Amino acid sequence: MITVGLDIGSVASKGVLLGRDIKYSAVLPTGWSPRDAGEQILAALLLQAGIEQRKVDRILVTGYGRVSFNGAFRTVTEISCHARGVAALCPEARTIIDIGGQDSKVISINENGKVMDFAMNDKCAAGTGRFLQIMANTLGMDVGELAASEDPSEMVGINSMCTVFAESEIIGLLARGSPKGGIIAGLHQSVGKRVATMARRLGVKEKVVFTGGVAQNAGVRRTLEEELKSKVFVPGECQFTGALGAALLAAES
Repeated sequence: MITVGLDIGSVASKGVLLGRDIKYSAVLPTGWSPRDAGEQILAALLLQAGIEQRKVDRILVTGYGRVSFNGAFRTVTEISCHARGVAALCPEARTIIDIGGQDSKVISINENGKVMDFAMNDKCAAGTGRFLQIMANTLGMDVGELAASEDPSEMVGINSMCTVFAESEIIGLLARGSPKGGIIAGLHQSVGKRVATMARRLGVKEKVVFTGGVAQNAGVRRTLEEELKSKVFVPGECQFTGALGAALLAAES
């Protein structure tokens, strides 16, 4: 059986194609049309695998744009897909922290990968990849440069978590000559603290696994470890756990 899992997020769309002895993945910016992004990801996966779409047995879609994709076998919530994907990559995982473009999630799973409980912040940009992206633009940087540019030894606390107020605060800090590396460390701390508070309310059990695009930011990971007083593991496929879980659930349906 060949299955495809698509995770159409607000910022990035990810896909995984699975077969008996094959596994391919792809990621693209979602852009203005989630439907087009899903179709482009599917096309990229088929091109990598060298197969036609008719050879795909099932396509399962998750994420923000899942309802916009035509031709899916079915759609499944992000919570279920992330849990299944993480359980496959890291069977000992018990707490999943996923920070995406427009929301952050904490998911508690058992030894069988079953979702026991979850918490989600989807009401504002604070504690998400979008927040970091806007702050990076304010600093005149690409969001991918933040982790390498932080300086925790000169950390400057960021008091505002509202995106608009935080942007104004950073402009003021730069005008006063505050070190850019210290400001970035403060941004990482503010995101990590907010998500860690949500995780503690849910209850943190080891092993803690960090996924989503923001998981590639070592500064946010550092803050999470400090706040949770626990080692935080980032799988190599941290961006693809939702898509992987979708592909696995399609095969198991």
